[in-house]
Amino acid sequence: MENDGTEAEYPARHATAPKWRGVITGCNVLVVSGVRGRVTRRSLLLFIAMSVIWGISYLFIRIAVHDLSPVVLVFARATVGALILLPIVVARGELRGLFKSWLPLLVFAAVEIGIPWVMLSGAEQRITSSLAGLLVSAVPLVGVVIATSLGNREHLGGTSLAGLLLGIVGVAAIVGFDLRASDWLALVQMAIVVVAYAVGPVIVSRYLSALPSMAVIAVSLAACAIVYLPFAAVQRPTSMPPIAAVASVAVLAVVCTALAFVVFFALIAAIGPVRATVITYINPAVAALLGVAVLRESFTVGMGVGFVLVIAGSVLATRRPRALAPAASLSPESQSSV
Repeated sequence: MENDGTEAEYPARHATAPKWRGVITGCNVLVVSGVRGRVTRRSLLLFIAMSVIWGISYLFIRIAVHDLSPVVLVFARATVGALILLPIVVARGELRGLFKSWLPLLVFAAVEIGIPWVMLSGAEQRITSSLAGLLVSAVPLVGVVIATSLGNREHLGGTSLAGLLLGIVGVAAIVGFDLRASDWLALVQMAIVVVAYAVGPVIVSRYLSALPSMAVIAVSLAACAIVYLPFAAVQRPTSMPPIAAVASVAVLAVVCTALAFVVFFALIAAIGPVRATVITYINPAVAALLGVAVLRESFTVGMGVGFVLVIAGSVLATRRPRALAPAASLSPESQSSV
């Protein structure tokens, strides 16, 4: 996917305070810059770690919401994540000047974390974690539609349109062939998740691209924790939740949130954002495999075929036209690997 005004080329000023060079979409990553980096054993391990970390989140959400309300889960996850990341950004001095962009920052927090996390958790009370993960794979397709609606006509070519149609067929296959996906409320919630994850990058690129990325995430988590505090207090469990639910919340907060972003920024610094885009396609596969292996969820032929169609459609829809492929406009600064 190219830099078209809905996604940003994110320059790196220095290693301790990386600016946005990739677009974070909750448990997925859409990366758009033309930076290339050397693949080492360390970067390969980081890539594998990210693929697993954001892939397992669907499994642990499914386990947690069996005993906790979505609001309580999101509050706990955001609170712990903020408590871990905020000291890091404070020590780096990355909060300075951040609140000058308080309005888009709050909107980003709502669109990228507050709304989709609650919707995803609510949906997983009704559908399998495998299905949820596969449906989120449609985020790149929605991103193309948003980019086009905002004036980027590059995606109106035959290949991109064919990719969109193929992706739509894939989503229909995932949903239509899964008899357990009859809960339309859950499907509406998943649609909101996909749209929110696709809109988040637009806010970043237009209003937050000059800010330190980890600081934006840390403050967004803190804002969501504050907003959900009174609601979580009302819906808090009346007794101690089962150990499985508590452990799931801990994994989601510490591993899938705080550690995930630290590892992600290290990965971008190691290999550049282009190669990291593959995470977008691996996460749903990890989610589906774990759902089947751990929770004994069903995995139908339609889900498998649909996932392949969605991935193929995303690749076609986001492919840059050959005439625009060279990244000659990239500055030396944006080509640095942090």
